[in-house]
Amino acid sequence: MVIKVFLASSSGSTAIKKKQQDVVGFLEALKIDYAQLDIASNEDNRLWMRENVPGEKKPTTGIPLPPQIFNEEMYCGDYDTFFDAKEDNTVYEFLGLTPPPGSKEAQQAEHSQKLHNGSGTEEHLGDDTTKKEIKEAEQNGDAHTAELEDPGENVETDAQQEDEEEEEPAEEDEESRKAAEEEEQEEGEEDKVEDNHLVSEEEEEHASEED
Repeated sequence: MVIKVFLASSSGSTAIKKKQQDVVGFLEALKIDYAQLDIASNEDNRLWMRENVPGEKKPTTGIPLPPQIFNEEMYCGDYDTFFDAKEDNTVYEFLGLTPPPGSKEAQQAEHSQKLHNGSGTEEHLGDDTTKKEIKEAEQNGDAHTAELEDPGENVETDAQQEDEEEEEPAEEDEESRKAAEEEEQEEGEEDKVEDNHLVSEEEEEHASEED
């Protein structure tokens, strides 16, 4: 891939010349291969540049000014976007190139990757911790349920014991009632015997009087 820098060698604007020199000098400092394409002396270069600069990147006049930067057919940007990338140490990303090992941009990319992986690890640990907490909660819930079940059994046993105790007095009451009925029956028979005895005595007295 070749970086193409469209510039005007015979531009009368000092600002444009300065911007062009800034771009070319920075690419040479980074030892990035590039090609200078002059739009002042080559009409084809000027037309190609104007046609391939995106519409939203063109100025209000409709004519993009140099320098304009491309990676083969891919538009990278103008001087302003190049300057921003230089300030952010993201020139290789701006140009669509892989930063060489040891460069500031490569170190930044590596650091960002580590942060991303670290976040993923933290999320993974967070998921494991959450699963562990849920498992412990379920175990505690089972233990709590077992504790609730045991008192229920005790309550049922106590209720059975109370029922048995209630049945025993009921049996005692039944026996007492039978005994009382027997006593009443015996007393009734004794009263009947006494009544018969009195009647016999009265009959004897009456017979004696008649005699």
